[in-house]
Amino acid sequence: MTTQTSNANADVLLQVSQLNAWYGEAHILFDVALEVRRGEVVALMGRNGAGKSTTLKAIMGLVERRQGSVRFMGQSIAQADAWQIARMGLGYVPEDRRIFSELTVLENLEVGRQPPRSWADGSAASHWTVDELLAAFPNLAAMPQRPGGQMSGGEQQMLTVARTLMGNPYLVLLDEPSEGVAPVIVEQMVQMVLQLKRRGVSILLCEQNLHFARLVSDRAYVLEKGVVQFAGSMQALMDEERAGAKRIGV
Repeated sequence: MTTQTSNANADVLLQVSQLNAWYGEAHILFDVALEVRRGEVVALMGRNGAGKSTTLKAIMGLVERRQGSVRFMGQSIAQADAWQIARMGLGYVPEDRRIFSELTVLENLEVGRQPPRSWADGSAASHWTVDELLAAFPNLAAMPQRPGGQMSGGEQQMLTVARTLMGNPYLVLLDEPSEGVAPVIVEQMVQMVLQLKRRGVSILLCEQNLHFARLVSDRAYVLEKGVVQFAGSMQALMDEERAGAKRIGV
């Protein structure tokens, strides 16, 4: 029993407990607790304004006023700056994309390049090349020299994900990938997330689209007004929704 617990703990990449966050005097997150293990996709769900994006930003060190425990790869990052966290191998894809609009697709990818990484046991972690990313994102492969500012919203979303993967992260915080993009792009995003999972990349997915989350996620947390009101398997959440819980509101 002790050995099983030890192995389970070793697989936990991100562990958050008693996380609180504020914007000015507004208290947004209340003792949020969650974890993401190696090789899994975890959905963080809830209605608009529930605190999903704030949770990702607080984990990434992008909320000025925050309290609580945030551990990544066994190390505390609660007081670290965002650039330090990124260098440790925690990737972040914001909802508003933030590509470099004057740089081409290839130039945007080069901006995100970081060296290959290894796991604690010495085995190689997922390592992405430009060619592999262009193969994974055919839309980007068709426009390698196009400036980011001349791309559609869905294409910019793909470019942001691809640029983050150039950093060879162990874990990606992915904020609302299906928000405001065409259904065909959403389906491509589903395949992209599944491919990342096969490559061993863990994902904390902030999402409101229950269909999207169901197709890619192993487990789910649901936030309501900054409080975790559900934690369990994706199947258990689906069962609750079918029974009329309506936690997501979509």
